[in-house]
Amino acid sequence: MIHQSGITGIGVTDHAYVELDVKAGTDAARAVGKLAAAINLPSTAGANVVVGIRPGLWADVADAEHVPAGVHDFDEPIRGRDGYDMPATQHDAWLWVASSSRSQAFDVEHHIIGEIRDVFDVADETVGWVYEMNRDLTGFEDGTENPGALEAPGVIAVPAGQPGAGASVLLYQLWRHRTRDWEGLDDDAQQDVIGRTKIDSVELDDDVKPESSHVARTVVEVDGEELEVFRRNTSYGEMLDHGTVFVGFSHDQWRLEEMLRRMAGADGGPRDRLTEFTDALTGAWYVCPSVEGLLAVAEPFLDGED
Repeated sequence: MIHQSGITGIGVTDHAYVELDVKAGTDAARAVGKLAAAINLPSTAGANVVVGIRPGLWADVADAEHVPAGVHDFDEPIRGRDGYDMPATQHDAWLWVASSSRSQAFDVEHHIIGEIRDVFDVADETVGWVYEMNRDLTGFEDGTENPGALEAPGVIAVPAGQPGAGASVLLYQLWRHRTRDWEGLDDDAQQDVIGRTKIDSVELDDDVKPESSHVARTVVEVDGEELEVFRRNTSYGEMLDHGTVFVGFSHDQWRLEEMLRRMAGADGGPRDRLTEFTDALTGAWYVCPSVEGLLAVAEPFLDGED
């Protein structure tokens, strides 16, 4: 089973993220099938496209062999220390269009939305863009610990022989930055919040890295082994309202959810200090089915049948 290639399609600068809800009174299987067919673009389209489906919806419409085990919807907030929580804003489907051209990304998104407008409502749309090639708007490098290109498929895709082989689990969140507060810290204080050096992104030594740092709270280990995730984050927004689009993939949901619990302090540890300078606005889980899984639901619509 093959994962959606756009997940690892690096080198693009312009991004569009669309969350969708099945229209009231529409057959959900028909809606998902039409979406899967709509992203079957020619290789000359000039953009990578990835689609995700709400876990409960995918389990309802797909054959069991294409459904990852134990993946649930983001149906309640992640609750942490001192009343802190991350909101649950689950929708039915997610579309990600990425290109090296804003106009190309726009045109591909426009085409896909036109193909599915009779079965889906657009719930939310966010335009993402790359800041300084590999940094987020805090000024620190993003994705430093991502697996290498040859290793990434083994991190993002459910292994062969398991239910949902080739599929990925996606965590999608928008984080608004409190830029004025952040810029009120000097570089040393910012490095303590992140747990890395700002210029060259070297992780601080354990004896000086605060337990509440972002690096310390987002690392998930089992039996001393760090569980990797694959981040494809971008920046969003304009001068007065901006932040980070978190786009994180794994072959299992638990590690991503445990990362959120650790950030919130829900595991009994300290809350991630970066959450004092950023606000989670949204939270949703999606299954990004394998290519074979998408083709299976798209088949009745690939020749324009409806």
